[in-house]
Amino acid sequence: MTRIITANVNGIRSAARKGFFQWMLSMQADFVCIQELKADLIDLPMAMTHPPSMPGEFSTGLIKGYSGVGIYSGKPFDFVQRWLPEKQSMTGYAKVDNIISDLIYRFNYEGRYIEYWMENLTVISVYLPSGAAGMERQMFKYGCMEHLYNRLKYLIHNGQEVVLCGDLNIVHQDIDVSGGQVNSTTSGCLPEERAWLNRLFNELGMVDVYRQLHPGIKGGYTWFSPFGLTWEQKQGWRIDYQIATPATAKKAVSAEVFMQTKFSDHAPLVIDYKD
Repeated sequence: MTRIITANVNGIRSAARKGFFQWMLSMQADFVCIQELKADLIDLPMAMTHPPSMPGEFSTGLIKGYSGVGIYSGKPFDFVQRWLPEKQSMTGYAKVDNIISDLIYRFNYEGRYIEYWMENLTVISVYLPSGAAGMERQMFKYGCMEHLYNRLKYLIHNGQEVVLCGDLNIVHQDIDVSGGQVNSTTSGCLPEERAWLNRLFNELGMVDVYRQLHPGIKGGYTWFSPFGLTWEQKQGWRIDYQIATPATAKKAVSAEVFMQTKFSDHAPLVIDYKD
């Protein structure tokens, strides 16, 4: 059995004080993808960067105390890529214009992407930006989404099995919000964002693994507003995903949102796959 966990920790030191690492090690996962470290590696103890049997690999970006992603795993890897590459053709890297180069530089500058390659499997931890701060950030988000799509297309074209893990800051369907209806004017719920997820599923053939195992069932929320009793009342949004290529998705046997302990405003998503 292969167990993969994804969790937005909203500050790795804060999550650690709440018992995240004790829980993580007790789960005996093969891969733990985290987002929003909000810390520089130089400031973190070895217990957080290389816990027993689960050493971490990270992309922290260049903005102190902001964003950052990582993958913990005891599995041997072929290599780790700590940034989203610039635009690829199906046979290699293609030249890109200055606009795309600047967009990807900004994305990587913020520490939002890491790939962990193991034989024919690529595990990705990603933290897509929110567009809630205004139109400039929303347009930045759209650009990042498009480039991530192209990266996934490239990996799949080259025969890789992929599990994309992370906080995508996008709700897919009405059943993915506790209110029962997506507010189509709010960032994270915009028609263009939801259509992008449909492209992953319909054009690339990727699978929303949690939804595959829990079709048509409300719930599975992973983010909860810090205002009010949203966590206690399980009133949230499902914006954290494991999205896999079909052969890997078919191996999934269980998916759970872990809510017994609150490590951050996000709940970890735990999925088991048959070997």
